[in-house]
Amino acid sequence: MTTMHGTVASERCGHVLVATLARAPVNALDDTLLVSLGRVLDAAIADETITVLHLRSQQQAFCAGADLAFLRGCLTTPEGMETMVALVQRMQALFARLQAAPLVTLAEIGGAALGGGFELALACDLRMAASEALLGLPEAGLGLLPGAGGTQRLTRLVGAGLARRLILGAETIGGAEAAALGLVQWALPRDELPAAAAALAARLAGLPRHALAENKHCIELAAAQGEAGYAAELEGTRRLYQDPETRRRVSAFLDKSPR
Repeated sequence: MTTMHGTVASERCGHVLVATLARAPVNALDDTLLVSLGRVLDAAIADETITVLHLRSQQQAFCAGADLAFLRGCLTTPEGMETMVALVQRMQALFARLQAAPLVTLAEIGGAALGGGFELALACDLRMAASEALLGLPEAGLGLLPGAGGTQRLTRLVGAGLARRLILGAETIGGAEAAALGLVQWALPRDELPAAAAALAARLAGLPRHALAENKHCIELAAAQGEAGYAAELEGTRRLYQDPETRRRVSAFLDKSPR
């Protein structure tokens, strides 16, 4: 049975909870989608018979990042900077809960996962992408930074050198290259992705949740390097927001984007 949580649909398949992002047209991140994701995450954590949370999308994109209408509003109001930083803080908080959840989280990336959308995927334990999907953290091209954990998680995942290439170069890469570079663990043709992701989730769901949680916790401890970087992302977001060149670039980007 499918249950709607605002803009996210959830369906239980054995010990897997499948969460399908359903905010047309591209699952742009706003408070509604964040709250919906939070409710599904709460349900998965509370039900100890759920071993895997499988995130996917019913849209062409997995999640294309920040909501453009929200960005326009932030640029045109005096309180816009703090409004934007507050949303980024809520994204950080949700993604941190997703990363720490005592179950396995799997992102099935069938389409674009950019900016905050890729930060959402980075907070998951496992990522399986379509070879044709586009992934990246292109915020530097707008004079911004990926402030919802992107600078921290990507660096921990692939190392500072590659993170510098991708973040400072505002690169967007395909799923096959993302797998070769270690950004995702698997890449395969888009038409094969749903079945492969479902099969992986089902296999993992056959393992004991408590054992997976303990293993996940130990891996997190090995990778942890302090939390100061997340605060630095927020401070950097505040400073960049006030920069005239950033505002010019974001405005130009929004002017070219469909309303």
